[in-house]
Amino acid sequence: MARGNAAADSASAPPGSPAAEKNLSSEQQAQLRELKQTDAEVRTHEQAHKTVGGPYAGAIQLEYTTGPDGRRYATAGEVPIDVSAVRGNPEATITKMEVVKRAALAPQAPSPQDRAVAAQADATKAQAQTELRQSRNEDDKGGGGQGEGGDGLATAARRATQSYQRAASTMQPAFTLAISA
Repeated sequence: MARGNAAADSASAPPGSPAAEKNLSSEQQAQLRELKQTDAEVRTHEQAHKTVGGPYAGAIQLEYTTGPDGRRYATAGEVPIDVSAVRGNPEATITKMEVVKRAALAPQAPSPQDRAVAAQADATKAQAQTELRQSRNEDDKGGGGQGEGGDGLATAARRATQSYQRAASTMQPAFTLAISA
């Protein structure tokens, strides 16, 4: 009778407990090892995006698979990140895109989606740099507003801001940094 109780106890062991893991076949144990490794990699990958992305990164979203031990393991994940330009401020956009690119490439092994986000950040940064150069060139041509009470500088800044806003409004505002196993 003690034998029957021991079998019943191990069969009803809580999911994820050492007793439940001992009852797994070698194939299930190999699957469990793989799930544990994937879970650790996915969590580390997404946390790298989140940490480096700071205020531009959203919450980590994970997808789970239930293992043969009854526990859930992360097998895919994503972190939304804001890649929109800062309206009317090319300098702030440049700074923001540098953070976004670092966040996209932060994991040890960036995914193709991560690399696409980094490329989008580079493109947005290049557009902002162009706008900033154009604004500064217009300022230089107008004498920087000297002797005009600053009107030349204000006009150039307004033109650059309007041009930048038109360009920024056509850009895709957000991407998701993702990994899946």
